[in-house]
Amino acid sequence: MKRALLALLLLAACNDEVAVVPDPVPLSDTALSHFCQMWIADHGGPKAQIHLEGFAEPIFFAQVRDALAYLRSPEREAPITAVYVSDMAEAPSWEEPGADNWVDAAAATFVVGADVVGGMGAPEVAPFGDTSAAEAFAARHGGSVMALDEIPMEAVLGAVEIDLPGGRLQ
Repeated sequence: MKRALLALLLLAACNDEVAVVPDPVPLSDTALSHFCQMWIADHGGPKAQIHLEGFAEPIFFAQVRDALAYLRSPEREAPITAVYVSDMAEAPSWEEPGADNWVDAAAATFVVGADVVGGMGAPEVAPFGDTSAAEAFAARHGGSVMALDEIPMEAVLGAVEIDLPGGRLQ
């Protein structure tokens, strides 16, 4: 009996809680962007989803730039367990970024400063699961190829000008 109890205690000690990283969730037509609460499907460009500890569903972002701003913000609802971004190397087009071609943001390569805008009309940070695809995109659209932790704050939180039907918004 003592051996069985000792074996059970050893097993419990070895079975420390391991953080479970959730899988990406396919983007649905009913997904809302976290900041603006607009339908994501109505806007082109790459998307992001962030999984939070204790939440069953991720929060979605209409632009990768918005998700990066959330990541760098000190105010969050809960600890982050996973971050996924659209793999634009696998996307049907810029306007149709795909519903299930997600890549872990930490493993992605990003193009910063390209001549592209995201779903909300602001400059976008374009994510790729393949570095050579990011380099080819940068050759066509300009910008710099970099890892997630190299993206400068001003590329995420800097002021932007947006063209609107009645004029420019700054």
